[in-house]
Amino acid sequence: MAAMATLAGLPLPGAAMRVCFTIDTEFSIGGAFADPALPPVGVPMVRCDVDGRSQGLEFLLHCFQRHHIQATFFVETVQRHYFGDDPMRALTRRIAQHGHELQLHVHPCWSVFRHADWPQRVARAPRQDDLAGREPMSTIALLRDGLAAFAQWGLPPPQVFRAGSLQHDDNLYRALAVLDIPFSSNIGLGIYDSGLAHYQLYAGRHMLQGVLECPVLSYADWPGHRKTVSISGSSFAELRWLLEQACAAGLELMVILSHPFEYVQSRGDGFRRLRRHAVNQSRLERLCAYVAAHPQRFQASGLAAAAALPITPASSRNPLLRGRPWHTAARLATQVIYDRYGQLLLACLAARKT
Repeated sequence: MAAMATLAGLPLPGAAMRVCFTIDTEFSIGGAFADPALPPVGVPMVRCDVDGRSQGLEFLLHCFQRHHIQATFFVETVQRHYFGDDPMRALTRRIAQHGHELQLHVHPCWSVFRHADWPQRVARAPRQDDLAGREPMSTIALLRDGLAAFAQWGLPPPQVFRAGSLQHDDNLYRALAVLDIPFSSNIGLGIYDSGLAHYQLYAGRHMLQGVLECPVLSYADWPGHRKTVSISGSSFAELRWLLEQACAAGLELMVILSHPFEYVQSRGDGFRRLRRHAVNQSRLERLCAYVAAHPQRFQASGLAAAAALPITPASSRNPLLRGRPWHTAARLATQVIYDRYGQLLLACLAARKT
């Protein structure tokens, strides 16, 4: 653990493409907006315990430690309006102990819990989680609350912001600039597309309203369809191919999206019955091992450290990388098979070990 804590200070090789593993670390509204009797889900959404073992956060921390990788955890702060006992604080300490970056993440929907009549407000205006189209002063207030949370948790001020659901517009970037948050990672066109030309960003680093944006990599997984890179949504074959293509295209960095809850599957309501997601865990392990095995070409890096590197002509490169159709087909088939028969497969593997 002590060795991991020193990673943030290591110099990065000049020729290596930075690979940024980013983890959106957040609680869940669950079914509360549909049925106020259903409570939101807090710490279990991050720890993801299965048979007393954390298959979410602790799996991530130990995987990154095994492969000597520094990641970036985007921590959601507006949930404090519901979870008054502040359970996220202990989780951030655990992440910080492993030497990872902690950066700011905001889902505005949690702010409705400030009001005693929140069920009525949700019924009248169900789109509580939109950041795009929000009034600037409302966005600034949410960001200031997030900065205050980091200060109260004893964390350094965040340098990078990620919007909930990757929603973005000009007002968001202006608000970030007002509060001197220099970097962002708000764009993933396979998840949210504003339709505006200046936000058609697939990769690279781009100045927007005074903030340096580092998009989550988006690619064409088949003709006419764009997909944003994530561990749960892209196979290892796709991820390896994209790493090689990004490096060949001269990109400076590749940003990958993930969440702790991607490493379990939930059965039933309330996130109470879970099983380990062996496919997604294997993808992350293999990807981390592949990055670590090729240090001349790839260097895992915190996103703030990568964003702060000097701007070069390569910084603004914005290619739409293209996947291989057979990789996409294999991923979709694996997903269907595992969703339907994965529990039986795990039981068979467990029986073979006994």
